Amino acid sequence: MFKASFIADLEYRANFFTRILTDVFWYIAQIATFEVLYQHTQKIGDWDVHQMRVFLGLLFVIDAFYMIIIHENLDNISEKVRKGDLDLLLAKPINSQFMISLQKANTALIGNLTLGTSWLFYSLAGLPDFHYIKLLWLLMLIPCSLVVIYAMRFIFSATAVIFTRSENLQFLWWQVYRIGMRPDSMYNPIFKWIILTVIPVGVIVSIPARALLNPPNYYYIFWPLILVPILLYLTHRFWTFALKYYSSASS
Repeated sequence: MFKASFIADLEYRANFFTRILTDVFWYIAQIATFEVLYQHTQKIGDWDVHQMRVFLGLLFVIDAFYMIIIHENLDNISEKVRKGDLDLLLAKPINSQFMISLQKANTALIGNLTLGTSWLFYSLAGLPDFHYIKLLWLLMLIPCSLVVIYAMRFIFSATAVIFTRSENLQFLWWQVYRIGMRPDSMYNPIFKWIILTVIPVGVIVSIPARALLNPPNYYYIFWPLILVPILLYLTHRFWTFALKYYSSASS
């Protein structure tokens, strides 16, 4: 998949490189926002500027994985429904949810992953007495974060199967996702509980960041392991439900 996607992406090389440049400016904007805020305060929530830089590093890494593997596939579901391409996927002898979720990788953003990883290690170097053995937690928590993003994004995107056009719901997804781009400690206790459980966008970055920055809280660390199978089951059930309302392009 990655080889075929890389060859396809290189057909439009200007777009390949400008996409990387565009996201670099997004990284700079995120960093600059918090650097300016920390000119006026010592802490946001319970994190200082060095801890916030680590949070941003994890955000960049997780978002890069999401954009490489998941985003483009789910973003195109609405177009596949309108053009009838979904009919072809449903006719194949393979799980249609799997097929529509992992058709193509956005290889232009592998450079973003490199930049995000570099910023993360730069930020960790600024922490006093950081034990790099803690990075092993990320081998478990980053995949969990990606599944959480996938499940929530998939449910928003799959509404196109029911409504044919659901662009406004996709806009709503980005507003929900943006909440997860901020540390959970910024929010009041009730809203924090909501984004960690009911709408679990707080799990995406805040929990991996806490595993690196704070003494181990095994409730927070193992909650994603419980959440992942629940969300995957819900996506399967929602996909099955949505297909019942699908009006085939050939009908």
